[in-house]
Amino acid sequence: MSQLSPTERSWAKGLTVFAATIMIVAGVFQALQGLVALANSEFYVVGSEYTFEFDVTAWGWIHLLLGIGLAVVGYFLFVGATWARWTAIVLVGFSMFANFMWLPYYPLWALIIIALDVAVVWAITNGD
Repeated sequence: MSQLSPTERSWAKGLTVFAATIMIVAGVFQALQGLVALANSEFYVVGSEYTFEFDVTAWGWIHLLLGIGLAVVGYFLFVGATWARWTAIVLVGFSMFANFMWLPYYPLWALIIIALDVAVVWAITNGD
């Protein structure tokens, strides 16, 4: 294994900070999305039947717990916990899957979260 140059080390650190920041922000937004679904189940309306249809309250809990998990792991990624890198990739994978299934309820928001999740995976895997 080769040593990283100072420039490569700076880029790796910057990508990790980027990933952690995006995870925290996306996690908070996802948790808020879950709270909205729990507080007002009529806020999100699905227009047609969908294969992955769940009750909006169930989706609220899924997004709330996933958002909290993303924010917490994002914090630990930010402070440099080594376990947080793989945990982040797994959790972000779950987030992408959940938001894909959430598409009929709030398509634009689901696509934004999926795009942020892809950016996080890219940053983590291209860091150190």
